[in-house]
Amino acid sequence: MPPHPPRPPHIDQGVIALIWAIGLGAYIYFGLVAIGASGATSIVITLVCMFFIWLFVRLRGEDLPQRRRPRSR
Repeated sequence: MPPHPPRPPHIDQGVIALIWAIGLGAYIYFGLVAIGASGATSIVITLVCMFFIWLFVRLRGEDLPQRRRPRSR
């Protein structure tokens, strides 16, 4: 029997959601600043977007493992 390949470490879905929110939030912030929005407006819009991105990824982003079908003989 061949050895099992190592699995990547398990990272909580909330941490993954936070990473997505920070990354996309930075993209939104710098995009707003680049088009000329004021700093305060950019921060507020970015924080609201980051919250909703975090919430969406937290609730909908988890991949459920597929069940193996029993082999038919």
